[in-house]
Amino acid sequence: MSKITTINPATEEEIQSYDLMSEAEAIQRVESCHDAHLEWRKLSHKERAPYLTKIAAKLRENADELAALMTRETGKLLKDGKTEVEICAAIFEYTAKNGPDVLADEERTHGADGKRGVVTYQPIGVIYSIQPWNFPLYQPTRVLAANLMTGNGCVLKHASICTGSGLRLRELCIEAGLPEDLFQVILIDHDTSDKLIEHPKVRGVTMTGSDGAGRHIGSVAAKSLKKTVLELGSNDAYLVLEDADIETAVKFSVMGRLYNNGETCVSAKRFIVADKVHDAFVDAFVAEMKKINMGDPTDENVQLGPLSSQDQFETVRDQVKESVDKGAKVLCGGEVPDRTGAYYPATVLSDLKPGMPAFDDEIFGPVASIIRAKDDDDAMRLANDSRYGLGGGIFSKDEDRALKLAKEHFDTGMIRINSFGAADPNMPFGGVKDSGYGREHGGFGMKEFANAKAIFLP
Repeated sequence: MSKITTINPATEEEIQSYDLMSEAEAIQRVESCHDAHLEWRKLSHKERAPYLTKIAAKLRENADELAALMTRETGKLLKDGKTEVEICAAIFEYTAKNGPDVLADEERTHGADGKRGVVTYQPIGVIYSIQPWNFPLYQPTRVLAANLMTGNGCVLKHASICTGSGLRLRELCIEAGLPEDLFQVILIDHDTSDKLIEHPKVRGVTMTGSDGAGRHIGSVAAKSLKKTVLELGSNDAYLVLEDADIETAVKFSVMGRLYNNGETCVSAKRFIVADKVHDAFVDAFVAEMKKINMGDPTDENVQLGPLSSQDQFETVRDQVKESVDKGAKVLCGGEVPDRTGAYYPATVLSDLKPGMPAFDDEIFGPVASIIRAKDDDDAMRLANDSRYGLGGGIFSKDEDRALKLAKEHFDTGMIRINSFGAADPNMPFGGVKDSGYGREHGGFGMKEFANAKAIFLP
């Protein structure tokens, strides 16, 4: 493949074509980024902060344009795109405000007589960022903001279907005053990407995507002794316990399953419902899912747009079909509409069991899996009976008990209680098990690719 062509998933029309870079050109971008980092690292954290604040302002100035571009490239609802721009601006501002304190030198002591020691968080160089298409602005932003504050440079390989969004982010960063070579966007194939991971000027690799892709990238990086941060998706379980408020549970379950057209790593995917409230929840949930208005993502009244591409549509369609062929029951949706675009309806599946994609795997689309639990303990067991562990949720009127379950029993990186949300700049983001390792946001991301350097004074 010598070109990348972006396609509007709602209309199937071509948007733009881009030439892939040669290996030599991609390596030159890495080396230019390294050179820019050598100058950038001379600035203090406080001196770096205003650059991030200016990028936030530039994003807000161009919010309508950015949202429209993301909608054209990935089919996300226009209103969700505007929300995404604001989240990105908030991340840059949070990092600018908190970074100098998070990364400040720490005074310590060493030796029996308490001699002076200093721990300093120093940049390591070029961070290679491999990002997916579901949040074309947010995914690269959460890596970029943290590493700019740390003093690192960043080279982005974005998903091909949102190439325009990645390039536009870089343009706006430069317009905001960021040194031109400090943030690079490269258009390359997978073979060239592997060679970049091995390049000595690349000092760390971060990637968001499937667990299969994470295994490959993690292994390539490990062979070169490169640190990685991997966020690898999930099939997040939301527990509806025996004392759950059904109205609250249904409200946030619909929101949690359909946010960003169901294409969110940390969205609600499996709904594990205690037998006592199973029928009441399922009846109300299915009724709401049947009401969902699917259509043009630029229409403010539409609640569900197309999937991001024809390939993604086919993947979701086939996962549902395989689950049904193995005995799953369709409670609503499940039928492909006869229309132009990668549209898949809001769908609810029940009667699920191990061996079905809807039980075992991540369905990256508007498909909800209903799993009946005997009781609350069984619900918690089923939730943890997964190879994934990114996020999850608990619906219960007993907030203290839900908090205890979340802290001590839920084997994931993030848990929502009686609510739904994706990410917050002030809270760590990341998972366990096959959902990967490492953390972003909440100050944690700024230290992932920092050299915690110990200095011993006499």
